[in-house]
Amino acid sequence: MKHLLSILLIFCTLNSYNAQVKYETFESVRLGQTREIKIQLPRGYSATDAKKYPLFIVLDGDYMFEAVAGNVDYYTYWEDMPEAIVVGINQFDKRYEDCMYSEQNSLPIETGARFFEFIGMELIPHIEKKYKASNFRVAVGHGETANFINYYLLKPDPIFKGYVVISPELAPKMLDYLPEVLRKIQSKTFYYLANTNNDTASVKQMTDALNTDISAIDNKNLLYKFNNFEKPSHYSVPTHAIPNAIEAIFKVFQPISKDEYSETILKLDGSPVEYLQEKYKTIYELFGIKKPILINDFKAISAAIEKTEKFEYYEALGKIARDEYPKTMLGNYYLARFYENTNEPKKAMRTYQSAFTLEEIAGLTKDLMLQKADAIKADFGY
Repeated sequence: MKHLLSILLIFCTLNSYNAQVKYETFESVRLGQTREIKIQLPRGYSATDAKKYPLFIVLDGDYMFEAVAGNVDYYTYWEDMPEAIVVGINQFDKRYEDCMYSEQNSLPIETGARFFEFIGMELIPHIEKKYKASNFRVAVGHGETANFINYYLLKPDPIFKGYVVISPELAPKMLDYLPEVLRKIQSKTFYYLANTNNDTASVKQMTDALNTDISAIDNKNLLYKFNNFEKPSHYSVPTHAIPNAIEAIFKVFQPISKDEYSETILKLDGSPVEYLQEKYKTIYELFGIKKPILINDFKAISAAIEKTEKFEYYEALGKIARDEYPKTMLGNYYLARFYENTNEPKKAMRTYQSAFTLEEIAGLTKDLMLQKADAIKADFGY
């Protein structure tokens, strides 16, 4: 069954590529040569609206682009991440030159320094001028290029906010540089690291050491995840790592899960409604997207209020629901639950009754509203 689903996913992804992927030849002054790039635009991309999209820059684009673009397309289809632009850089026969670094300090030199500038000073400005890319950028690399994307972290104001570092062949001093800079990072930064037991001994040893150091960092601005895979080869591990990286980076964008509900929301000391507001505020601050609050998330917060019997939080939830879904009975229902459990039965009854004229939503029906109102009327003799 899993094999069949994989085939279907590949088939659907290939179909989507035909409509979305562009191939460009980029004339680079920094490199003194042309470079082939691949660009996947979201299915819903429009040049006329004000929407902007997160940007993935994929190194080793000659073989990594399709893996990243396919996963991005899949996760956006299910609304588990925002629509995004994916750009792959073809590095066939150029990887060694592009990733050249000094043996003395492990930093880019010569062709490596020029490739570093090409991405930051030419390619990204070109993409932002031609397409509607936001300033939330994710760099993806594998092996030598996974080491290379870390150099952008070493700059005072990194141009990337997310790093997908897969089985990196780390330059020697990176084990000193990275923990130091991640310990002091001043803005939200997503760092995903992965290796496989089938990596070379040096890659495995250095990534394990790096994971140990990063795991010890206490910095609320660092959002870190590490995966060690047992069976994949060095060359197949990206297909396992990329979906895990996307889920980690865009976790806040996803609907409230069962684990989030049980492990976080139910254990809150404060208001679950404030937790909900903070979640969507974070989505806006990170991705620049004003995402409507999902019905799923309203239901999760409501369930938590019922479970913990903290009915006073229904008032704030009801007001938010009225703003988000003004034509539906969602807000009235939550406000009625607030009045019902704070000794204001007459207000509760009237609020249930007034919901009858609104649209049904999320299992809330006109019949249910009348039943709730009639039950209060019978109990109190109104």
